[in-house]
Amino acid sequence: MSQNSVMQHLKTELIQVLVETFERSNGIYLYQGTSLFETLEGVSAEQASRPVCSEGTTLAAQVKHTAFYLGVLEEYVVANKTDSVDWEEIWLRVKAVTSEEWEVIRCELKTAYQHLLATVKAIENWDENEVSGIVAIASHSAYHLGVIRQAIHTILSS
Repeated sequence: MSQNSVMQHLKTELIQVLVETFERSNGIYLYQGTSLFETLEGVSAEQASRPVCSEGTTLAAQVKHTAFYLGVLEEYVVANKTDSVDWEEIWLRVKAVTSEEWEVIRCELKTAYQHLLATVKAIENWDENEVSGIVAIASHSAYHLGVIRQAIHTILSS
């Protein structure tokens, strides 16, 4: 297999992982109906505003952080932009949200994801920076999906 075909296969697989994580299960690692967008369907602003524990973050902050890092890491992948980023600001600022604010946060996530996916699909000749950046995005997104699903389970069972 040539280097080019290996990179094309990697690109295809990473796109499938991103789609599964955010949109719908393709049978790679999630059960049906457990992608991030499916998980967030039906979550109210009140539920998104509840911290899981006394010192914990809210679902709203988790989702806002996910949208934020998608944009930051996309900049890293596309432009090798490594500016200093305030990762703590969202965790400190995003607490209780109104229905309108919750809708805006979910829209920000969808927009960031759609932009990222278009960017990944447009990459023709992948370099080390792009590969490592997209692998980081895919794995970090899967991590946050798990945290969000666990938080929702905790919130709904309390």
